Amino acid sequence: MAVINGVNGHAAKLDFTTFYNVINNELSTTARTRHSINPANRQPNPEVPVSTQEDLDKAVDCAREAFKKWSKTSVEERRAAITAFSRAVDDHKDDFAKLLTMEQGKPLAQSYHEIGMATEWLQKIPTMKIPEDILEDTEDRQIIQRYVPLGVACAIVPWNYPILLAVGKIAPAVYTGNAIIVKPSPYTPYCDLKLGELATRFFPPGVVQVLSGDHDLGPMMTSHPGIDKVSFTGSSETGKKVMASCAGTLKRVTLELGGNDPAIICDDVDIDAILPKVHAMCFYCSAQICMMIKRLYVHEKIYDQFREAFVKYTQNLKSGDGNQSDVFFGPVQNAEQFERVKNLFTTIPAEGLKPALGGKIEDSEGYFVTPTVIDNPPEKSRVVTEEPFGPIVPLLKWSDEDDVVARANDSKMGLGSSVWSKDIERANRIAKRLESGSVWVNSHFDVAPCVPFGGHKWSGMGMEWGVTGLKAYCNQQILWLKK
Repeated sequence: MAVINGVNGHAAKLDFTTFYNVINNELSTTARTRHSINPANRQPNPEVPVSTQEDLDKAVDCAREAFKKWSKTSVEERRAAITAFSRAVDDHKDDFAKLLTMEQGKPLAQSYHEIGMATEWLQKIPTMKIPEDILEDTEDRQIIQRYVPLGVACAIVPWNYPILLAVGKIAPAVYTGNAIIVKPSPYTPYCDLKLGELATRFFPPGVVQVLSGDHDLGPMMTSHPGIDKVSFTGSSETGKKVMASCAGTLKRVTLELGGNDPAIICDDVDIDAILPKVHAMCFYCSAQICMMIKRLYVHEKIYDQFREAFVKYTQNLKSGDGNQSDVFFGPVQNAEQFERVKNLFTTIPAEGLKPALGGKIEDSEGYFVTPTVIDNPPEKSRVVTEEPFGPIVPLLKWSDEDDVVARANDSKMGLGSSVWSKDIERANRIAKRLESGSVWVNSHFDVAPCVPFGGHKWSGMGMEWGVTGLKAYCNQQILWLKK
C-alpha cells in the first residue's frame, strides 16, 4: 500500500480523475489495480485499487481505534458532521453526476436524482431520535432499555445506486456512534471512493473508510473477526453467501435483496393519468432497481387499451448514452448482467411468448437492451418468475381479486408491491393482502429516509432507514439501576 496524502483542505474541490482507497483519512493505492467499463461504450474507466487482506486488516484496526472515541461523542457532534458532509456532497453534485453516468450508465437526469436523494438521506437521518425507554421506575430501581453502538460496520454496496445506497448505510452507522468501512461494487467503485475522500474532511480518521477491490474483498469482510455488522444490498443468492459467511463470527446482518414486485391495475383507473407513473416504475434506471415493477397485472376489461397506451408511451422514449439530452433508457450496467438479460430474451421464442414491443436485442457499442413488453405470458414463464434487472416487463390479465392476489403473492420474493385504483377502499383492501415489505396504493417505489425499508421472504432480512434502521446498528442494552 502506497500512501498518497492525508486530509484535503475543506474548501478545495475534489479531483474526480484519480481514485484511491481511503484508510484512516489517508488516500492510498495498491500494487495491483483494475478498472471497470463504461457500459455505454465499453471503454475502460480509470484505474482503482485492488485491496488486499493487509489493506483490510489495517482499515479494521483503524476503525476499531476510531470507534473508541467516536462512540463517546454526542449526538449533536455526529449530526453536525453528517450535515456538513451532506452540504459538501451537494456542492460536488455536478462532478458526482457526470462520474455516476460514466460508471453506472444511467442518464444524467437520473444521476442528479440519485444525488439529490443521497443528500436528503444525509440531512434527514440525523434528525431522528435514538430511543431510550424507561421500562420501570419505582422507589428502589429504574429499568432502562437503550441502544448502544455495535462497533465496526461494513457496507457492501451494489452497482445500481452506488451513491444513495452508500450514504444510506454511512449515515445511520456513524450517527449511532459506529465506524464504517464501505466496499463499493467492482463495477461502480468511483463515486463511492470520492464519497470516502470527501468524508475525510468531516469525520475523524478511521470513522468512514472506503476500500476498492475485486470480488474477493466481500468475503474477506464478511468473515473478518474485527467487523461487527454487515449491511448488504444485492442479489438473493449472494445474500445467502453473505449470511453464511457472517455466521462464523456471529456478525449482525442486514440483507436488502432482490425483488419481483407485482403491480395490480384495477379496471376503474384513469389510464392516461397513471400511465407515466406506472411506466417509470417499470423502466426507471433501465429497470435495474430491486423495487421496480416486474409483473404488471392489468384487469381484463382495460387490458387491451392499457397495453396499447403502454407500448406507445415506451416507443416515445429515447435510448442512448446517458450524457445525451432527453435519454430515458441507458445501458444495462455490466457485461455479466447484459448476458443474463440476453439469456432471458432467448426464452421469448423458446417459450412461444408474444412481444407487444421489442423482443430482440440489437447490436450496439454498449450494453443496450431494447425495451420490451411481453403480452400476457404464462404465469410460469421465466419473464414472470425471474427478476430480469433489465428493461423487459410482462403484462398479465386478471379478472378475479382473490386470484390476482394469489398470483401476486406466488413468489419467493417479497420486496414491494402496489395496487392502482380510484376506489381507495378497494385498493387498501387488496394492499393489505399482499406479501411484501412495502405496499403502495396508487404509487410504487416511494421511499423516505425516516421510513423503514426491507423485504419479506427471499427479499431480505431486517430493515434499513427510519428508527428501525438506526436500531440495526446498535446493541440493545437493559440497565437495572438502583436508587
